[in-house]
Amino acid sequence: MKKIIECVPNFSEGRNTDIIEAICDQIKGVNNVKLLNVDPGKATNRTVVTFAGEPEYVIEAAFLAIKKASELIDMSNHSGEHPRMGATDVCPLIPVSGITMEETVQYSIKLAKRVAEELSIPIYLYEESQVDKQRSNLSIIRSGEYEGFFKKITLPEWKPDFGPITFPAKTGATVIGARDFLIAYNVNLNSKSVRIANRIAFDVREAGRVKRSGNPFSGPIELDPNGEPIRIPGTLKHVKAIGWYIEEYNVAQISMNLTNFRETPVHIVFDEVSKSAQERGVRVTGSELVGLLPLQAILAAGSYFLKKQGRSLGVSDKELIHIAVKSLGLDELGPFIPEERIIEYVLQSGSEKKLVKMSLEDLADETASDSPAPGGGSISAACAALGISLGAMVANLSADKRGWEDKTEFFSNYACQAQVIKDKLLYLVDEDTRSFDAIMNAFGLPKDTEEEKKARIEAIESASIYATQIPLHTLEMAANAIPILIEMVESGNPNSLSDAGVGLACIQTAMIGARMNVLINAKTLKDKELALDFKTKANSIFDKAKQEIDYILDTINTKLEF
Repeated sequence: MKKIIECVPNFSEGRNTDIIEAICDQIKGVNNVKLLNVDPGKATNRTVVTFAGEPEYVIEAAFLAIKKASELIDMSNHSGEHPRMGATDVCPLIPVSGITMEETVQYSIKLAKRVAEELSIPIYLYEESQVDKQRSNLSIIRSGEYEGFFKKITLPEWKPDFGPITFPAKTGATVIGARDFLIAYNVNLNSKSVRIANRIAFDVREAGRVKRSGNPFSGPIELDPNGEPIRIPGTLKHVKAIGWYIEEYNVAQISMNLTNFRETPVHIVFDEVSKSAQERGVRVTGSELVGLLPLQAILAAGSYFLKKQGRSLGVSDKELIHIAVKSLGLDELGPFIPEERIIEYVLQSGSEKKLVKMSLEDLADETASDSPAPGGGSISAACAALGISLGAMVANLSADKRGWEDKTEFFSNYACQAQVIKDKLLYLVDEDTRSFDAIMNAFGLPKDTEEEKKARIEAIESASIYATQIPLHTLEMAANAIPILIEMVESGNPNSLSDAGVGLACIQTAMIGARMNVLINAKTLKDKELALDFKTKANSIFDKAKQEIDYILDTINTKLEF
C-alpha cells in the first residue's frame, strides 16, 4: 500500500484570484500530487487548499506553495474575519493511508526546517509535532494574531521552533504540524447577530466560556484560587467555535473546527447547535463545509438521520449522502457535489470503477465486443452484486412495512450487511478485468535476455495467481450473501418472495461462473500445489452453497405453486 498524506495549507488571501491561482499552480506542477480542493473566502480573506499524494512529493508541493505565498502576499496590508498570523497561516499534514502519525510528524518537521532555513520564515510546530503540549494548540500559538506577534515572538516562551526570532512584516509566521483529520464546518443562522452566534459558539465549544458573576455576559469574571479565570465547559468535546457575520451570504454563522469527528461527529454538532439556537430564539437554516470531509463522516450522518426517522439504514452510500446533505442543509449556500467534497471520491475520480460506472446497455455492449475482457469473471461478480441487491431490497421493504415497526431494526441490520457485500462485489467486477489485464501486460514483457525471461515468467505467474484469487473472492462474497437471502425468503415481506428467489438464482449463477474462472486460471499455474489448493477451496465453497440454494429454490417454487 502506498503511503498517502493530505496537506491543507491555509493562505491569507481569499480575494485576489491571480494570487490564489499562482499558489495552486505550484502544487499542480509537482508529480504524484493531486490538488483536491480550493476554497477561497472573501469575507475571511483566506483560502483553504487541499492536496494529497505520497509524502515526499506532498512536502515538496507544500514548500513551493509556501514560497510562492511569501512572494505574493503582503501581511502588512491584510485584513479579514479569520484569525491569522502569516501569509501561509497554518500548514497541517494528515495521514490518510499506509502511514502512521509518527511518520507524518517526521515529514512535518522536515518541511518546517526547510521553510525556516530557505525562506527565513519563523515556524511554530503544533499538534502531534509539538513536544511542548503547552504550545501545541493552534489557537494558543496564534493568540495575538499578526499585529501582536511583533512583540510576542521576542518573549522567551514564544521563541519559534525553527527560523528567525524577529517577526517579518511581509510574510508573518507559519504554523506547521501533523494532526488528525479536521473538518471545518459552519452552521448558518436566520440572524445577522454576531453576538447571538458567539453565545451559541460558547455553548457548544469544548473550551466553553469564562464564568461571570451576576450578568453571565458582562459581569465580572470569576477567578480560581490561582487567579485564573474559571471556565464553564461547552457541551461538545473536540470542537473549537466562534461566531461571525458573513457579508456575502448576509447571515451569521457558528464557525467550527471538529478535531475528532469520530468522537464528536458532524451530525451531533449540527443537532447541538440547533438546540442552542432554538433556546436563544433563532433557527439553524443549514450548514456549510469548508474543504473536504471523509466519506465515513457523511455516511454516519446519513445513518443517524435515517435512524431518527425510523427507517432502514441498509441503503446505498449515494442515498445516505443525499439524506445527510438534506438533513444538514449542506446545499443551502451552494450545491454540494460529493465528487468534489468527499476526499475518497476526489482521490478516485478519473480512475477505477470503469465497468460499474457504465450503463447496463454500455456494459452489455462492452462485454459483447471482440475484447476478451470483461469476461466471465466480471459478469459473475456483477450477477452476485445484483443478487444481493435484491436481498437488500427485500430487507428494506420489510423494514418499512406497515405493521412491522417492531421489526425495523432487525431487517435494517440485514439490509446493511447486504450493502457491504454488494459494494465488495462491485469492486470485484472491475478488479477481475484488471487482473486479466495484468496477465496480458506480463506476457508483453521483454524476453531477450535470460534475466528478462526469468522476470517475465515470474510476473506471469504472480499475475495469474492474483487472477485466480479474484474469482475465489467472488465465490466467498456470493456465499456470504446466501444466509441473508434465505432469511428474506423465510421471514421477509411475503409479497417479495419472488424477488428473494431471483436474488438466490443470481447468486447461484454467479457461483457457477466464479468457480469456472478459478479452475481455468488455476490450471495455468506452474505451482501445482497452489493450483490444487485453489481448486479444493473453490469446490468446497461451491458444493456447500449449491445444496443450500437448491433446497431454498425448491421451497420457493413450492410456495408459489397454485
